[in-house]
Amino acid sequence: MLMPSKCQVLLLALSVGATAAFAAASVDQPAPAFTATTADGRSVDLDSLRGKTVVLEWTNHDCPYVKKHYDSGNIPAQQKDAAAKGVVWLQVISSAPGQQGHVDGATAARLNTSRSAAPSGVLLDPTGAIGKAYGAQTTPHMYVITPTGQLAYKGGIDSIATARHEDIAKAEPYVKLALADVAAGRKVAQASTRPYGCSIKYAS
Repeated sequence: MLMPSKCQVLLLALSVGATAAFAAASVDQPAPAFTATTADGRSVDLDSLRGKTVVLEWTNHDCPYVKKHYDSGNIPAQQKDAAAKGVVWLQVISSAPGQQGHVDGATAARLNTSRSAAPSGVLLDPTGAIGKAYGAQTTPHMYVITPTGQLAYKGGIDSIATARHEDIAKAEPYVKLALADVAAGRKVAQASTRPYGCSIKYAS
């Protein structure tokens, strides 16, 4: 199935040159520290979240792969389930100004209301500094951080790299499984998987 040309899809691997541009965060190592402004104007830093499990979700509302998981209700349901268990779920928007997916805080809030989304917050990263520190490549690209600040999981939200809603029920839910492992005090069984989706539209 052909996707819109605006959305460059990364399904299997990035080129060596593209990979070299990012300082990819490593599983079982401290998650890269950050301080960011949220859509509602608050300042959030990762250190202040010690003691809580944190999910980082890179997002772009115009990406068909993101739409798959929001229009179906999959990501909103996971956000609500995570919140009920005390997990902090943060969306991250790293699209540069003028690029697909870039929004201001008010627009981000309206989008989440319209999609029944329930993240703990939305981090605005227009310079791409946070995304590049983590090596985030696609939307969605998911990271799970333990209460001690270690990166426990990075990769796709699930195992089926399509934009079809009907594939969600058949997919292995990587993020759900990672959160269950972290909650049980176990090492995440599949700690690193391939992300899939649209390329993040970083500033050049």
